[in-house]
Amino acid sequence: MVYNRLLLLLSLVCFSTFTDGAKVRRVRAGKKYKEHEPVHIVVNKVGPFNNPTETYRYYSLPFCHEHSTEEEEVEAAEVENVELVAQESEKRLGKLSHKQRFGESMVGDRRETSPYEISFEDSVEWRLLCKKLLTPGDLKKLKDAIHNNYFFEMFVEDLPMWGYVGDTADEDILVGEVEGSKVYLFTHLHFFLGHNNNQIVSAKVTTDLDRRVDITKEDVNHHVQFSYSVEWFEEPNLTWKNRMTRYAQSRFLPNSFEIHWLSIINSIVLVLLLTAFLTIILLRVLKNDFSRYMELDDDVMDEEESGWKLIHGDVFRFPTNPVLFCAAVGVGSQLMLTTFFHLCLALTGIISTTRRGSILAGCVVLYCLTSFIGGYTAVRLFRQMKQTNWVQCIITTALLFPAPCTFVFLWVNSIALAHGSTSALPVTAILTVTALFIFIAFPLTLFGGIVAKNYASPDFGAPTRTSKVPREIPTEFPWYRSRPFQVIIAGFLPFSAIYIELHYIFASMWGHQIYTLFGILLLAFLLLVIVTSFITVALLYFQLAREDHRWWWAAYVNGGMTGVFIYAYSFYYYFHRSGMSGVLQSSFYFGYMLIMSFGFFLMLGSAGFQFSLIFVKYIYSRVKCD
Repeated sequence: MVYNRLLLLLSLVCFSTFTDGAKVRRVRAGKKYKEHEPVHIVVNKVGPFNNPTETYRYYSLPFCHEHSTEEEEVEAAEVENVELVAQESEKRLGKLSHKQRFGESMVGDRRETSPYEISFEDSVEWRLLCKKLLTPGDLKKLKDAIHNNYFFEMFVEDLPMWGYVGDTADEDILVGEVEGSKVYLFTHLHFFLGHNNNQIVSAKVTTDLDRRVDITKEDVNHHVQFSYSVEWFEEPNLTWKNRMTRYAQSRFLPNSFEIHWLSIINSIVLVLLLTAFLTIILLRVLKNDFSRYMELDDDVMDEEESGWKLIHGDVFRFPTNPVLFCAAVGVGSQLMLTTFFHLCLALTGIISTTRRGSILAGCVVLYCLTSFIGGYTAVRLFRQMKQTNWVQCIITTALLFPAPCTFVFLWVNSIALAHGSTSALPVTAILTVTALFIFIAFPLTLFGGIVAKNYASPDFGAPTRTSKVPREIPTEFPWYRSRPFQVIIAGFLPFSAIYIELHYIFASMWGHQIYTLFGILLLAFLLLVIVTSFITVALLYFQLAREDHRWWWAAYVNGGMTGVFIYAYSFYYYFHRSGMSGVLQSSFYFGYMLIMSFGFFLMLGSAGFQFSLIFVKYIYSRVKCD
């Protein structure tokens, strides 16, 4: 049965690979062109500017599929009073699908050919692209797109270009179209292409307001003439390696995306001061506790003993639901290692941050490759708790994070399919992710668990013996030592350390910016782990001091509360810092932010618990306990 399923999966992968073979091969970025050599314009998608996930195929709108004939161009040039320059050009049909990388498919790219005839270093004053008869149905599609602020995306090699489909005039902000308002379609595109050392290093497209067409009336047929022009220029100061730097100054992208270095430095200083303050206070309190406990005589120990030392016989009592707990610790450790490796690879340039979808694809691959860590960590802790059902622990570890991802994916992908959006993953991408999990992630998790079962030490190393009967937990304590207050503090302080950087990450994830400051992001991640660990340890001390020995899950939840704050912040960002709207965009945003926040919960919860475990073992090994 298993063999048949594997055979079916491999057959589907082979079939998808065969069908990809019929697609157009991409032009490799960095190609050195000869004079007059054809340059391909690749079209990608269209969609509302404020909803970056709600994208559709470029040819879902009635754009030109074929270039005009020479006779049509001559006739149109006479009307435009433009002199055509004779030049050889390669005839290309539009709407032919391009081969795509795994990451590009995951981020919703659907690249297709276009009929634009452009050649290297050949500037063109004006050329007719095609003449098209727009029916009332076509006009309605275009008007709806213009009213929803649709933009289009094109590529020259790997250089993206953006522009708007059209514009409106004299419309009411709330009502929309009123008497006297106009809806215009941009029918002329002007390409600015920069080159250096026979390589294309910059690309930009603009629209011509003088050649826009009024399509306000949609109940009649419109004969529309689409055209384009090309301007080549030398870029001596821009190398091909640094070609992406120009996009930071793009007028099409939001200008508010600027890193405030002073605010980031201020945040780092505050985090360091907070960490130093907690360390000094905690060490001072512990020193006083150690001195007090060491000075007590054995005869009066039972009478004078109070605080965290009183529960030495219960503090190493293992938590309830050990399978889920060990799996959460294991997956959290795996996610933390995945994040660290991913940021390091992005910082060193091994993972290209400018290549579309490489960040997301890198996350998926690295998660699968680090599955050994999750299985090993979970089963090792599980065995140290003297548990025997290690197979259940491995299965829980393997599914704890992928299962919620699958449920969210099925929901948002179904909505995307219902809307006809390119955000819906193609079958090939789904098969690839499934194969990665079945053939890499799950076997590595199983292998890690087997290694831990056979070779990891089963000794937990508790410095004190656990009593047979649990000690009663006091129920009266000040409000500031209550569980709800601790949970809020545990999440708020680490969240405040990353709040500034989080805003820019959101603007990049749910906008049109390319995030490149991975050095600062790595620093923010390390600070987040450090602060979370220190806060968790400090709150753990207060919990033990009030003689509450149920610290295992408490420490994990305290560490992971930052993930809850991140998800709460996502609501604030959606309603007050973005223009996103609609069922499709909302489903993607809140669904995937839930997964991201859950990942932070697991990752930081694991870090907080492991630091807490070291702390508990240390303080109880330093005092005399019977």
